[in-house]
Amino acid sequence: MQSQIKTEDIERAAADLYWLAFLLTGRRDVSIDIAADAATSEDDANPFFADWMRRWQRRLVIGKALSAIHDELADSARRTENANASSSGVPSNWSLSPDTTKADLERALLAIDLFPRATLLLLTFEGVRIADAATLLDAKPEVLKKAQAIGLRELTANLAATKGSAASPAPEGQSEARRPAETPRKFFNSMRTVAVCR
Repeated sequence: MQSQIKTEDIERAAADLYWLAFLLTGRRDVSIDIAADAATSEDDANPFFADWMRRWQRRLVIGKALSAIHDELADSARRTENANASSSGVPSNWSLSPDTTKADLERALLAIDLFPRATLLLLTFEGVRIADAATLLDAKPEVLKKAQAIGLRELTANLAATKGSAASPAPEGQSEARRPAETPRKFFNSMRTVAVCR
């Protein structure tokens, strides 16, 4: 029974690493190889070491995924520098539907150009510090901030366009213009929870 639980945990961790690599690269074959290389067994006797190993695995996957798409990432970064970071036409009273699935989130993320998507994944989903992300993505912090804003705008628009999204009225006394940017961390945590649970 214990070994079955451990095997299921390893499979779940490998699937999570694969999904991270796939969201970064957009390539299934490369992502499988990256996740397989990074997946290792964990030391159950030492919870601190297990946590450290999981974080290390994710960083390894990020590094390998970004290396695999280096040239395309550089091209996308140049497009991002020249892009307009204006706001989109997403309804200000839009909210994430509880029916949003992992597949919906995946489609919405993969529809974003490579550099803004990678920036959004690193800074918002993975919580990488901007200085570290600047090194990983070989970009200036101001370009990363612009890319994150573009990625957030496009992700919101893509999710709003899915069949499961819904517009809900803004709470009374709250400015509709402030609502989408009010709590981005909470917004993404709720999406990450949906993605993990489905």
